[in-house]
This record gives sequence, C-alpha cells and structure tokens, in this order.
Amino acid sequence: MRISPSLLVVWLLQVTMAQGAASSEAACGQPLISPRIVGGQPASDGLWPWQVAILRDGYFICGGSLIANQWVLSAAHCFTKSIATSKYDMLLGAYQLLNLSSHVVYSKVKVIIPHPDYSGDIASIGDIALVKLTAPVTFTNYILPICLPDSSVEFSLDSDCWVTGWGDVQQGVQLLPPLTLQELKVPLISRATCNALFNVILLEGMDRNPIKADMICTGDPEGGKDSCQGDSGGPLVCQLEGHWTQAGVVSWGMGCAIPNQPGVCSSVAFYANWINT
Repeated sequence: MRISPSLLVVWLLQVTMAQGAASSEAACGQPLISPRIVGGQPASDGLWPWQVAILRDGYFICGGSLIANQWVLSAAHCFTKSIATSKYDMLLGAYQLLNLSSHVVYSKVKVIIPHPDYSGDIASIGDIALVKLTAPVTFTNYILPICLPDSSVEFSLDSDCWVTGWGDVQQGVQLLPPLTLQELKVPLISRATCNALFNVILLEGMDRNPIKADMICTGDPEGGKDSCQGDSGGPLVCQLEGHWTQAGVVSWGMGCAIPNQPGVCSSVAFYANWINT
C-alpha cells in the first residue's frame, strides 16, 4: 500500500479544499451517509469520515481517526522516535488512496505525542498516540470527527462495532489498487476469554495474560474476521446512544484472522483522561 511520492506531489498541486456542508462545529460520530456493505467489503465513500491515512515519506503506513479539528488519534507503534515529525503526513477524507478525490485534505504534522507508557514491545501497554496537525481542518461531509467515550464507558459484548482501514485483506495479501477503504463488523471479546485464548500459544517473551486493562479484543473465535497489517492505528468504532463512538485503536495481534487469536486494540475509554489532558 504505497503512494508514490512523485504522484503525491502532483496531486498536492491539484487538490482543493472540499466544498459544501463545511463547519468547524460539526457533530461527532454522525456521517451523512448511512448505507453500508457487510464486513470485509469496500466501504461507501463518506461513511467513515473520521478515517485518516498516515503517510511517511509518501508511503501509507497506518490509519488514524480525526477526534477534533486539529487532532488525530492513532497507535504509538506507528511512529518512530528517530524519524523526524516532518516525514509524516495526514490524508483526511480519503477513500481510494490511488484515486484521491477533490474532497481529500492533506495536512502536515506539528507534533506527535505517544503515550509515555508505551515501551515498543509487542503487547505493550500505552499503544496510543495523539498527533497535532499544523492547522485546523474544516469539517465537510467527508471529514468529520469521531466521538470519544468518557473514562467510565464500558462497551457491551453485543455492541455494533466496526474496524476500518487500508490494511492487508489476508495474512500477507495486500489490498489491491485503487486501495479502497475496507470495513469489517467485528464482535467484541471479553478480556478473560481473550487472555485464555492467548495463553494457549504465547509469543516468545510474552507473559501470561497479556491482555491488560487498557486493551480490547475483537474478532471471531472461528477466525476470518480481523484487522491486519496496515490497519494499525485505525479506529474500532461502536454505536453508542445513537452515534458512532471510538472504542479502540488497532494495536497488535498474532497473524490475521487466525482462529482463537483475536485482534487487540488499545482502549480509548481507558485513556480518555490522558487524551483530554
């Protein structure tokens, strides 16, 4: 999933800000487009208007979510301390990464704030990061913020939850051009059940019960439903009181859609106070 730097430069010379329905005070978690295709299929353009594509040196590396007009939420592991902030760019309102439309907005990055607890190890706590854009963006039908939960919110296991991104469609199988945003409905899994599944086959160096209080597990125990490489940093969103709310940030897993190996997200509710601060 790479965007040629030269093609990106050409597109940046042509792109204009999206027209119509623009506001800096748009309601969060309420896209204007409602139909959707059942999981594992291309999404509808504009259905997930908070989805962000993160580029490094012109190459797509991770997803993110717009949470305010100048702030993006993503995973800490998407960013490397030794790489300058200027190397990262954000695409907002994107649908097909190799067919960027006029309503896509490009932004440079002002500052990246990874959570201080993130160690860089797999299954590390604190795999969450805030990214401040160089300037506020204007909200449109295709660029809207996602709602964030309070720290007290607990998402029930029968919640209507979805993950979105441009990651691999299967283990080792990249999304084909034009790199259309994918959506997948995923069930939530309790922390106790998730730990029991991971304890059967632990990665080298991983402690027992690797799913900590700041993590949410998703997926089908039978396999076949999961986020994958390239979806990191993207949002896990659930319906909550009539609007979409971000429950998690795609973090880590063992392979993709393997039976009894759930995907793991960082819990946004757990880090709500840190985000607000």
